[in-house]
Order: sequence, then C-alpha cells, then structure tokens
Amino acid sequence: MNQAVLFIIIANVLTSMKGFKDYSFINKYKFQVNRIVAGEKIRTLTSGFLHVDWTHLGFNMYALYLFGGIVTTNLGVISFLVIYFGSLLAGSFYSLNHHKKEPYYSAVGASGAVSGIVYSCIMLYPEMQLGLILIPIPIPGYIFGVAYLLYSIYGMKNRVGNIGHSAHLGGAIGGFACTLLFYPQIFQENSLMISFLSLPILFLLIFGKKLNV
Repeated sequence: MNQAVLFIIIANVLTSMKGFKDYSFINKYKFQVNRIVAGEKIRTLTSGFLHVDWTHLGFNMYALYLFGGIVTTNLGVISFLVIYFGSLLAGSFYSLNHHKKEPYYSAVGASGAVSGIVYSCIMLYPEMQLGLILIPIPIPGYIFGVAYLLYSIYGMKNRVGNIGHSAHLGGAIGGFACTLLFYPQIFQENSLMISFLSLPILFLLIFGKKLNV
C-alpha cells in the first residue's frame, strides 16, 4: 500500500477509535453548523477523521484503499493529498451551505474526501469496471460516477437515509476540480468521458437553486 494512503487510513482509524470510546471527543470535533458558524472552522477538517462505528469506518477506508493508490500512482503523493483534503473541505463547505438554516445539523465521516478520490480515479480510468454488491455484473466507472452524483443530488433533495449526501456531492465536485487542476491534459486525452462526468455538476450549477438543492 502507498505510504500516503496508509498514513491517511491510520489517522482515520486512530482518531475514530478515540471517538468510539469518548463521545465528548466526537462532540468537540464533529461537523456542526452552529459551532462552525460561530468560528470553529477546524470542525470542517476534523469531522472527516471521525466515524460513528466500525462499519462506517471500514467502508470508507476500504474504498480509500482501493482507489487511493491508483490516484497516487498516476498523480503523485502531493496531488493525492491535495485532492483528499481539498475534497474533504469541499464536502464540508458544501454541506455547510446546504444546511445553513439547520443550526444543529451535525455529521462525521471521511465520505466527502473518499468521494473525491473515487471520482478522481474514475476520471483517470473512466472505462474501469466496477463490481458492486447489489449489481451482478461489473459496470463502467463513468456510468457509476454519473449515477453516484445523480443519486447524491436526489438523496440530498429528498433526505434519503441518515447519509450526508451533500458531503458526498461536494467531495466529488472537489475531486473533479482538483484532478483537472493537477492534470489538465486529461481533458484533451479523453474529452468525451470527462465532459460526460461533468454533466451532473453542470446540472447542479444550472438548476440547483430551482430544485432547492
């Protein structure tokens, strides 16, 4: 495993384990709208290293393990770290904007950052085949990427499940933007696929306010 990916996984595991045993620790560093608005901006970062339980932590770290190494190998360690933390913060600030009228809205998890890494990986290899538990046949990465964002938009608007859809969406947007920043030639190499992967983001920018998302 790449050392940068391993470092992030260890940081998530150790911080989350402390939170499992000490709720006051989670309460102090989790994402919470009223506390962030009051000046505790550090929560937009620290909340991404906390998880509610081992299942939540395991899913996020497994996804990071699968996709993080590919991004690091292709773009380098520094780019990986910027995409990871950039996506984490993008997810947090997108959630903050979406839930700004809900002062007690709170969340934890690395999902925003991991979403950015997954989307970055799909941009690098849009035709990669992904096997999902509920789908018996592998699907192309570009189909998964667009479907994932569309579902996040739907889930955010309709409040589907106890899931931070806004963080997922913001994180994926952050991953998309950061990948283009570090590897702009990707658009020339595969303009059709990158344009396709940008469609949900453009849809959100154009129709987001009308749809109240």
